[in-house]
Amino acid sequence: MLLTDPVAVRASEGGNRMPAAPAGSLVEILLVEDSPDHADLMIEALNEGTLRIKINLVENGADAVAYLRRQDAFAGATLPDLILLDLGLPRMNGHEVLAEIKGDEHLRRIPIVILTGSLNEEDFVRAYDLQANCCVAKPQDLEEFTRAVQMIERFWRTVPRRS
Repeated sequence: MLLTDPVAVRASEGGNRMPAAPAGSLVEILLVEDSPDHADLMIEALNEGTLRIKINLVENGADAVAYLRRQDAFAGATLPDLILLDLGLPRMNGHEVLAEIKGDEHLRRIPIVILTGSLNEEDFVRAYDLQANCCVAKPQDLEEFTRAVQMIERFWRTVPRRS
């Protein structure tokens, strides 16, 4: 089944098995977010954007790493084109996930945008030290969230794709 509209599915529910669209037409996004409210806001804002997307959602850091390494329930996962990563995650925090990804020669080229509720400058500095591509403070309302997503879309269009 090829999707013509943006979609978000929980990665553990089999959404990761959808065939990819022709090159460049569909952006696969891995959203790593433990808050259902924040995930819903992000998905809604992404769906209002201009990119043709498929979002896979995982709710903790350990599942994010398992998804990317195609382990266990995620054996059929497709590597994402972009990762949207929260920092305050259970089981493995966002900084730990970021370190795992950037330390893996097969994953390190995937662009990672940090989305965090933290306003602590040290969290941003640490994320950049761990080679995050971009850090965004989570806006509190949908309108601000939509503007932040537009910024992420502009970022996505200007970052060279991994090869």
